[in-house]
Amino acid sequence: MKKRGLLTTVAILTACVTFAQLRPTNKDGINVFETPKTETEFDGLKVNIGGALTLPYSALDHSNAHGEYVSGDPLTLVPLTNNFGLPQANLFIKSNLSDGIYLNFELYLASRHHNETWVKGGFLQLEKMPFLPWDFVDEIMEVTTIKVGQFDVNYGDAHFRRSDGGLTFYNPFMENHIMDEFATEIGAEVDVHLADFTVVGAITNGQLNPALQKIDTTQAGNRYSNGKMNPALIGKLAYDKQFNDQFRLRVSGSGYYTAGSYKNTLFGGDRTGSNYYGVMYHAAPSSSTFSNGRFNPGFGDKVSALMGNLFLKYSPVNGVSFESFTTLEKAKGRTAAEQDLRDADQFVTDLVVRFGADEQFYVGGRYNVLKADMAAVENTPAYKADISRTAIAAGWYMTKNVMAKVEYVKQNYDGFPSNSIYSDAQFDGLTLAGSIAF
Repeated sequence: MKKRGLLTTVAILTACVTFAQLRPTNKDGINVFETPKTETEFDGLKVNIGGALTLPYSALDHSNAHGEYVSGDPLTLVPLTNNFGLPQANLFIKSNLSDGIYLNFELYLASRHHNETWVKGGFLQLEKMPFLPWDFVDEIMEVTTIKVGQFDVNYGDAHFRRSDGGLTFYNPFMENHIMDEFATEIGAEVDVHLADFTVVGAITNGQLNPALQKIDTTQAGNRYSNGKMNPALIGKLAYDKQFNDQFRLRVSGSGYYTAGSYKNTLFGGDRTGSNYYGVMYHAAPSSSTFSNGRFNPGFGDKVSALMGNLFLKYSPVNGVSFESFTTLEKAKGRTAAEQDLRDADQFVTDLVVRFGADEQFYVGGRYNVLKADMAAVENTPAYKADISRTAIAAGWYMTKNVMAKVEYVKQNYDGFPSNSIYSDAQFDGLTLAGSIAF
C-alpha cells in the first residue's frame, strides 16, 4: 500500500497536464498576452512541473573614451574573451486546485544575480469562485480573471515578450529592452474580457522586497511622500483580434503610477541578469555585474509611466508569417533625494519573419533607443543619456521544447559625461543560446 501510494503521488506531481488558463512555457506560449478566458473543467487535483534552461555563448567586445583596461581605474573596461556564460534555469509548478482555481509558482534555480535557488513569486488565479454561492458572482466570473499574490506587474505588453532567466522562448532576440520594464510586486489584478477587448486594473505594494519600517522623514533624502508606503496603480486597455487566418492585430495602452515608494524597481526589478555577458563593466562578470547593456533611470521613489504597444502578424501563405512589435514609452520619476521629476523616453520596434512548415525558423531585426534625463550629482552635472541598439537575430525551434538562436548586436552610448564609464562607449558582437523549456 505504501508503494502504491508513493507511485500515485509521483504520477500526480509529474502528470503532463496543460492548463489553458496558465501560459505555456514552451513554443506554444509565444505571442500570448493576457490569458484568454476559456471554460474550465475539474476532475481532481493536478500539478504540472516544468522547467526552462538556457545556455549562452558570448563573443562580445566593448570600448569607451578611457582607453585600455587599467587595474584600479574604475572608468576602464575589463578585457573580454569568447566563452560560455553562466547557464540560467527556472522551475515552474502549476496546479489546478479546484474548479477554476489555479496556483502558479516559480523558482529561479540558477541565475546571474543569484547563483543559488530562490523563489521568484507565486499567485493564485481565479477563473471561477465556486466558494461563493451567488449567481451574480458566476455571471461576473464568466468574463473575469483575478490574480492575487506576487506576480509580474502587467504594465505594458513588452514583459510578455522578454527573456526571464532560463525562460527565453518568448523573446526572438537575445536581450530585453535597454530600459527593461519588469518587477514582481505583491497585490491583486483583475482582467475583464469583453469580446476582443481586455480591461486590466491592478493594485500592488509598489515594492519588490516589502519594507515594514516607517520611514524617518526628518533625515535628508528620505522623502517617499512623507514616509507613506504608497501603493502602485496599474491599468491597461487592449484590443486583440484575429481578423482571419492571415491577419492578427493587437493594440494596447497602459500606465503605472506610485506617489512614492521605498525602492521601487519597475525599471530595475530583474533578479536574473542580462544576456549580454561581461560588457560595460570594469569588473569581471559576477553576481554584482549582472545588468550589462541595460540602463535604469533610477526612479526609486515617485514613478509614473505610460506605454503603448502595437503587435501585427500577417501570414500570407502557410508556413510564412511577418510579425511586428512596437513599443512607445514615456516615464517620469525621481529618487528619494530629488525634488524634481525627470523624464525617460523609449522607442523599440522589431520585425520578425517566421517560416517553415510549423514556423520553426525565424529571422528578425530590432531597433531600440532610450533617452533619459539624469540628475546632477557630486562632480557630475545633469545630462541626457542617449543609448541606441540595433540587433539582428535568427532562431530555430527544433521542437516546441528545444530551440537555438544567434544574434549580432551593436549598442552605442552618447551624452554621458567624461567621468562616466559610458563616455563615448559602445559594444558589439555575437551572442548565441540554446534553450530547453517544458
